[in-house]
Amino acid sequence: MRKIRAGLCVAAMLAVGLVAAPPASAADVGSATVVPIQVTGDPAKRFNLVLLGDGYTEADLPAFRSHVDKHLNTLWTIEPFKSYRSYFNVYAVEIVSAESGVDCDPGLTDPQRDTVLDMGFWGGCNPNSVQRLLSVDGGAANTYANLATGTNPGNRQLIALANSNTYGGAGGTNATASGGNALSALISPHEIGHSLGGLQDEYDYYARGVAGDTYTGGEPSSVHHTVLTEQQMRDTRAKWWRWLGEPSESGGTIGRYEGGMYLQRGVWRPSQHSMMKSLGFYFDQVARERMTQRIAARVGILQDATPTDRPIGADRVVWVETLHPVSHELSVTWSVDGAAVPGTGNARSLDLRALRLAAGTHTVTATVTDPTPFVRDPAIRDSPALTQRRTWTVDTALSTPPAAGPLAITAATATDRPVGARDTVYVQANHPTDRVPAVRWTLDDRPVANPGHDGDLELAALDLAPGAHRLTATVRDPATQESLTRSWTVDATRPQVDYDLSEPLFTTTRPGKPTEYLYNGPFGMKLTGTDDGQGQVTPEFRLDRDGWHNYYGWPTDAQAPFLFTATGTDVDGLVYGNLGSGGLSVSPFATRTPGYGRHIIEYRGIDAVGNIGAAKEFVATLIPSPPACTDVISGRYTGALVVTSGVTCLRGATVSGAVVVRPGAALVAERSSISGSLAATGANAIELLNTTVRGAVTVTGTTDHVTVVGTEVTGAMLLSGNVTGTTAPIVAGNEVTTLHCSGNSPAPVDLGAPNTVSGAASGQCRTR
Repeated sequence: MRKIRAGLCVAAMLAVGLVAAPPASAADVGSATVVPIQVTGDPAKRFNLVLLGDGYTEADLPAFRSHVDKHLNTLWTIEPFKSYRSYFNVYAVEIVSAESGVDCDPGLTDPQRDTVLDMGFWGGCNPNSVQRLLSVDGGAANTYANLATGTNPGNRQLIALANSNTYGGAGGTNATASGGNALSALISPHEIGHSLGGLQDEYDYYARGVAGDTYTGGEPSSVHHTVLTEQQMRDTRAKWWRWLGEPSESGGTIGRYEGGMYLQRGVWRPSQHSMMKSLGFYFDQVARERMTQRIAARVGILQDATPTDRPIGADRVVWVETLHPVSHELSVTWSVDGAAVPGTGNARSLDLRALRLAAGTHTVTATVTDPTPFVRDPAIRDSPALTQRRTWTVDTALSTPPAAGPLAITAATATDRPVGARDTVYVQANHPTDRVPAVRWTLDDRPVANPGHDGDLELAALDLAPGAHRLTATVRDPATQESLTRSWTVDATRPQVDYDLSEPLFTTTRPGKPTEYLYNGPFGMKLTGTDDGQGQVTPEFRLDRDGWHNYYGWPTDAQAPFLFTATGTDVDGLVYGNLGSGGLSVSPFATRTPGYGRHIIEYRGIDAVGNIGAAKEFVATLIPSPPACTDVISGRYTGALVVTSGVTCLRGATVSGAVVVRPGAALVAERSSISGSLAATGANAIELLNTTVRGAVTVTGTTDHVTVVGTEVTGAMLLSGNVTGTTAPIVAGNEVTTLHCSGNSPAPVDLGAPNTVSGAASGQCRTR
């Protein structure tokens, strides 16, 4: 039996507000240290997220801490976790394993490691399972999670992280994820979608590379799968009918897309892609509504109140204490004998004396509601997760003895880190029976008007200038004039993200326009985020105004750039970086039309306090790759060159004579120089890429394609009679003396990169 050692008493840490535990003095195998990452309240009144490490030796614990940091920082960028971060306590349990790694990683023939939680791929080394199914010993996991004092299976969610760079995870009661894979931090919210939200996978396969079959059952119980048509959903007010036609938070439009529950046909999901189908995208509104409900159901949005176990007098103040989402205020309304009390302004306290109640007994009710736009279903809105009430019997014959005590701030937004520019900040005081402590706010020493509940301040309405600001709440007792303050640093500087791209064929920059890049093959993009504050900046990007997608590098290497290709790249049976039909990430079984042409790529970042940077963009145009070479010429070539057949490629070549391309042959010149004219008649293909031609260029009767990009021609350029089917001749970003195009079908295009013509441009190229 391994020894379990709690490294520090959690209750003591809560009392002094610590956010980290000192290192264990003796790292015995099986020993554990509980580290509170975020504590927002009593564990009994919060939803507790407990992250456990397995397969981390004492020497590996810095890697575990890094993995935890990455997972959490990514989680807080995803809704609804971002808005409801304050509902969570977060604890990391650092467990010392005897060996590094976990079982059967990555294959069934790989060793089984000596680890405390017995985590393993292939569902615990089961040959009938799948590699990505990462199992954990639930009993052991819960034993260690119990070290986080105050948490229990009813108020917590476990995430067991394996010391592995292999892709994998699992949902169920206890979520698992590999700690170090490029996609690891996105596995966690997906698996919590299973464990907490009861959401199902939207994949159209179960085993990678094996297409799912056809659904033949009745209406699924899953909230995000259906056999109904859109009209049937509307007619019967079923499933996601309230969201139909809305722009999806995960891209596209919410509607009806075939495939899900590991099946290709016969069942439909709300969005083309979302967190439950393609890692990197957000939850769509249907899944987000469910997750909001499930998170809120794990806490009580009405946390405390004046006791209701006996009648109270009409000569006192009654109060409620609520939770405080990061993104908005909860709504509090008051009623007496069923009639709304006007003018309460969302206040958490009600002075019954001001109501001048008639003699007798009355019923006073406070109703706390979460007005989040994430929920549209009235049944969910009215459920205990999002609406709670507290009712008192008021007897005017009773009198209330004064009860106050010294003024105290009993709870507030944490001050140990900056708050974001759009956060809601709160402060809460004790509750005298005969008065209400007043709260006044200042920002950079200037008063801030705060209509409504003065204990909460929504910073979004202030539209803060970039930079750091000092926010202060002053709580004053109107009877004693005693006052207390609580101050926060507000980080209102948005993060910046820079991009680094593969070298393009050609770059176009124009005032007031995004930079445009032209590629004739796959290109990589690396995003790097920076911020003036501490903590991780999470870059995101989106393709052609589709859904925002987390930037994680490349699935096989977090440090590698994300790769865009015409139809995507298959990595372990999944498709990434698709520029073609279906969007960035598509089913490996989908028919994809190659994504040649112009694409808008936007990018932005989210910093550690939740500020979202302004989106910027660039344009990338992809054209087909050159044909495969049958002959390659590099370096110096003396004399005229005649291409009679096949595909001749000039790569960094210098040709000291004219070039002639015969019918049916092809020429591809890349970063080369031709000291003479170029003539091609009836060729299969002509490509001049970043090349110099000191003479005239005449291309007629080409049958496949013509591409002239970034090329300098010191003579006239003539393109005529090139009939290339659906592929228009590309004449872009060139410098030529004169340019004439006629009889080409289709007409030539410049892809947004105009040519510089020192003389005349005529025919089909007169505006190009």
